[in-house]
Amino acid sequence: MTGRQQRADAQRNYERILEVARTVVEEQGTQASLRDIARRAEVGMGTLYRHFPTREALLEALLRQRFDRLAARAGELEGAGDSHEALRQWLREFLGGASTYRGLTASMMTTISDEGSPLHASCSAMREAAGRLVERAQDDGRIRPDVDGMDVFALVSAVGWIAEQGPVVAERSEHLFSLVLDGLAAGAVSGRARRSAD
Repeated sequence: MTGRQQRADAQRNYERILEVARTVVEEQGTQASLRDIARRAEVGMGTLYRHFPTREALLEALLRQRFDRLAARAGELEGAGDSHEALRQWLREFLGGASTYRGLTASMMTTISDEGSPLHASCSAMREAAGRLVERAQDDGRIRPDVDGMDVFALVSAVGWIAEQGPVVAERSEHLFSLVLDGLAAGAVSGRARRSAD
């Protein structure tokens, strides 16, 4: 087998493992069985570990793709006509992604504060892109002026975390999401918050 064929096979294995891992992690959460991933991808454990030496390396690859897609999506929505609806739509997509993998919300919040994490740059880029949506909605007078992108990110992440705690609260996640959005609306600013923002 030539070097080029070996590289092509390795790339196929890499992509196959990631594809299967996405499904397994959706089913089992971030503590998904690596052995199960290798079995379903029809590769040996040695092959999996050559591409992803640790569970964290595999999750980083999965999450980096998700963060990059969300950052790109925020960029697309920056040009939308209704800044408030653009923010709402992005946050709903963010929350939908966060609820896909159990344990993802905690991983994201840890990544934000860990500058040494390989995911820090992707997570920061995603958060900054979302922050621009927040600022645009504020400029249009749709979002209260005393919040920033980190506040919004933390609040919606909290809804995602709460939804992981059991089916009863998971059923309420859309209601909780609406409560957060209502609280962010410009009309919800208290007198003290308004004075502080002026």
